Amino acid sequence: MHYLYGSKPGVARKLVATFDSEPQLRAYVTWATLSKAPDGTSKFEQGSALASFRQWEASATLLTDDDSASVVHNPSPSML
Repeated sequence: MHYLYGSKPGVARKLVATFDSEPQLRAYVTWATLSKAPDGTSKFEQGSALASFRQWEASATLLTDDDSASVVHNPSPSML
C-alpha cells in the first residue's frame, strides 16, 4: 500500500488517498498538479484528493493516525 498526504502552511499533513502501487500514485499526482511555484508549493486540480492542499508527500508506510479506510483508494481522473 502507498499513501498520499496533502499539506498546506499551518496545517499538519493529512492522508488524502491510498494506492496499490507507487507508479499509480505518481501518475495521479502528475495529473492532479496544475502548476508548481518556485517555493515548492503546487496548485492542484479541483475535485482531486489534493485540491485544498499546497504540497504532497508519499510514503510506503502510514505516517499519521489517519484511518486509511476513510480515504479514497486508487482515485483516478474519471472519478471526478
